[in-house]
Amino acid sequence: MKKQNLIIILGLFALFITAFSSGGAIAPANAQGVVGSVYIMTNSASGNQVIAYNRAPDGTLTWQANYATNGLGITGLTGSNQGGLVLSEDSRWLIVANAGSNDVSVFSVNHKGLTLTDKASSQGTMPISITIHGSLVYVLNTGGAESNGNIAGYQLNDGQLSPISGSVQPLSGPTAPAQISFNPSGTVLVVTEKSTSKIDTFLVNNKGVASAPNVQASSGGTPFGFDFTRSGTLVVSEAAGGPSGTSAVSSYSISDSGSLTTVSASVPDTQLAACWLVVNRNSQFAYTANAHSTTISSYTISSNGRISLLDSKAATVGGTDLDMALARNSRFLYIFDNGDHAIVTYEVHANGSLTWLQTTSGIPAGADGLAAN
Repeated sequence: MKKQNLIIILGLFALFITAFSSGGAIAPANAQGVVGSVYIMTNSASGNQVIAYNRAPDGTLTWQANYATNGLGITGLTGSNQGGLVLSEDSRWLIVANAGSNDVSVFSVNHKGLTLTDKASSQGTMPISITIHGSLVYVLNTGGAESNGNIAGYQLNDGQLSPISGSVQPLSGPTAPAQISFNPSGTVLVVTEKSTSKIDTFLVNNKGVASAPNVQASSGGTPFGFDFTRSGTLVVSEAAGGPSGTSAVSSYSISDSGSLTTVSASVPDTQLAACWLVVNRNSQFAYTANAHSTTISSYTISSNGRISLLDSKAATVGGTDLDMALARNSRFLYIFDNGDHAIVTYEVHANGSLTWLQTTSGIPAGADGLAAN
């Protein structure tokens, strides 16, 4: 019996050594693991869907499933907005704008995938961007060709959206907005207006009701995508903010009254059509996608919110880069390459540089938005 037990123990030890040497020691059955997800929507006018990808620890993606929003996309939306689908801060909810049916879909998120929990009117025409802070959700409607754009607010409870009375507010007038987002404290909403080169701010009270807009001039032309540092500095891409129509990025502080003060005015990246912008988790770097140059530019951000160009061509995507999202830990940057119908993955290094990791093909023409956790 002792000899048999010894053989069994030695056999188990050999299996352990084999697993350890192959990188699979004391790992769960799903050894590669799924540590996050990346989402993009088809934006199909015949039936919008969310395409979900599993994210492995090394940043690579594998297709998980497609999920119907029960709403419609719209032809021509692609390349005009940022934030068409967003994740809640705790990644429990994914909210999607259906621009073609004027409504918003809510999905619960878990390790098995997505479950549609609600669909609600956007309280306007052609919703293109969404933001969430805690249980507060706001949607940006362009107004389409029929009316002026607006913003509208909701309470999100157990996957259900309830409109907030008095939350619908207009934009500056007929315009082409790009994005809506809360500041980090949830007290101010910001909207960029491309065609007017205006930035609108809306104060949000303790009931979630937004004020009338404070309409202010952008530092440079065509403000588009934006993000915030942890301390609340607003960093905005400008598709035509640099010299001779080149791209630029500006930064602003926001007062308690919603007024903007320029910190860095139109810092050019020498590229064309900087449209989408993200700030990394520790607020040291910003990245902007230059659609007409098919490049990614990187900027450094100082503690006082001043920005400086780090690398005008931190990466060359190759196709038409139309949206971007950072993984939750900011180790990986995902780019929607509409020209090649793909999502391109880059590793983000400690010095802000980027290294290509993977190109995931199969994205349908006309897709829109990008979100990651």
